[in-house]
Amino acid sequence: MRTFIQPISAEMILGVYWYFKFPENVYNFQFFKFFQGFGGHADNPAELKAQVSVDHPESLIQKLEELHFRFKRMYLDMKINEDQLLISTGDYTLFDGHFQFVSQIEQLLVHHNAVLTDVPFEVKSSRMFSPEKKDFETIEHRFMQITGSDFKKNNAENCSVRIDCNLPAANKNDLINDLIRICSEENIQVLYYYDCHFKQHTNLMFFFSNGRQMENAVQNVDINAFGNKVRHLDQKYPLHFGHFGGMEYYPRNGPFVELITDEEYILNKK
Repeated sequence: MRTFIQPISAEMILGVYWYFKFPENVYNFQFFKFFQGFGGHADNPAELKAQVSVDHPESLIQKLEELHFRFKRMYLDMKINEDQLLISTGDYTLFDGHFQFVSQIEQLLVHHNAVLTDVPFEVKSSRMFSPEKKDFETIEHRFMQITGSDFKKNNAENCSVRIDCNLPAANKNDLINDLIRICSEENIQVLYYYDCHFKQHTNLMFFFSNGRQMENAVQNVDINAFGNKVRHLDQKYPLHFGHFGGMEYYPRNGPFVELITDEEYILNKK
């Protein structure tokens, strides 16, 4: 598990993504190459790039602009020198929608008889199609972490909200039922947790997420609205955020699954 360090908006997409490795056995590209993100202090997005030559590039560029209108969440960058084009897109979290976008670009390249090239060229002009702008709002609640996972099926990772808390063991099941209800209200389809009991209390580590994010069914989650509802639960239960009792009581039992979709991309099977 890793914690995201790049800027995070309060309205975001949770779910299955790729950053360090290509989604092997899911997509196969003729023109585009995958360039991994590095994270940490390097902090660069993962990218998909294709360098091609094509007759009548102005026609291809027009078709790419029309395609981008259908995939407004993506950026599309083109560097141009006569019939030479370097086409790229990317992000810190490449969801299925990004790869669907590139699959459509590949079809256009085939239709325009594009040829792969690797000769450096001087950029004479460029075109950039930016993602649709959204209002930026920071996450208000410090008890939530945005985390990535280790590698799952087809090199997938998963973007989740993690919440650590402690409460009397007698209230555990009622709390989980309330969290399931909140997930249903806030467009969250994945909920699992780890626990550790000591005395009459329970340390809990919850993960909230979604599955694969296809372009025609992207699930945006308002993290602050979700967090507000979770915060109100500490008025209903003797709930404390964080863990009690030291590392020997760290919640390692689990995972216990309450809600799941695309399980093989989210949890490692034992």
